[in-house]
Amino acid sequence: MSKEYNVGVLGATGAVGREMLKCLVDRGFPYGRVKALASSRSAGQKVEFDNDEITVEEVGPDSFNDLDLAIFSAGAKASAEYAPLAAKAGCPVVDNSSNWRMDPRVPLIIPEVNPGALRRHKGIIANPNCSTIQMLVALKPIYDAVGIKRIVVSTYQAVSGTGQKGVEELAEQTRQLFNGQDPNISVYPHRIAFNCLPHIDVFLENGYTKEEMKMVNETIKIFDDQNIKVSATCVRVPIFYGHSEAIWIETGRNISPESARELMKRAPGLLVVDDPAKNLYPLASEATGRDEVFVGRIRNDPSCENGLSMWVVADNVRKGAATNAVEIAELMIRDPQLLKTDWPV
Repeated sequence: MSKEYNVGVLGATGAVGREMLKCLVDRGFPYGRVKALASSRSAGQKVEFDNDEITVEEVGPDSFNDLDLAIFSAGAKASAEYAPLAAKAGCPVVDNSSNWRMDPRVPLIIPEVNPGALRRHKGIIANPNCSTIQMLVALKPIYDAVGIKRIVVSTYQAVSGTGQKGVEELAEQTRQLFNGQDPNISVYPHRIAFNCLPHIDVFLENGYTKEEMKMVNETIKIFDDQNIKVSATCVRVPIFYGHSEAIWIETGRNISPESARELMKRAPGLLVVDDPAKNLYPLASEATGRDEVFVGRIRNDPSCENGLSMWVVADNVRKGAATNAVEIAELMIRDPQLLKTDWPV
């Protein structure tokens, strides 16, 4: 009989936390006991799990003592407090917040891209930003084959990237506008319904947003390539689920769209949908609820000798967050050494 693992999910009442619980079941993770954890506000609530419900427990310093591993989706502040406690208790953490991503002690993992970096963890493993995940899953086979010198990306990100409050604001504003009412604006700085906002997270001194710089810095860390150049423009768009990206790359050596397409067809976690003559290309509506990254519109860029352009789509709550975290956990249970922690006391 295969081993079963006791798993904790911190942030279990949030949209991504609930999806993490669902992913454990959907992907057949060999769980024994699953502990749903959250702050005192949410303790006592029930969350769905495997055709049943489990009661949410309040997280505390001792919550991880009886767990084999934990998956966090509770924000940077909670992660900063509880991830080291879990690691010191011998419970490795896969963390979905931004808190640990650029920490040199913490590997930043996309299983299809850099699984080998997982061996460097000391007890905390970071899940990348949702937009970075789907971009690098798509670009990995090209990067390996011919190298990539430069990436320019524009994202079209769903409101679920802001959490349930973003979903609710879009729905409410849409109803209000259809009823001739002035929309209530609280989550975003401007109306999001029937609008596009080139503003995700806070603006930095260099004119980029924090979201845009996440894509820059995380790409360099995940590819372990200080020479790769990245420029991003991140836009919030009025759809509920699914991030889309228009990506332009300059490769190290020339590669044809046909060759790139064939490489991508063989790559793990990637689904090529690319027949524009039949109106076949990736759509956010079709990626929703799926774990794959979808790529299409693969074509030459005539402005650059070694340029390619493409369109990439993924479900930001699934592959962009919950699924990627569970896939990391799947890698860890295949090698008992990866479940050991060595976080400094």
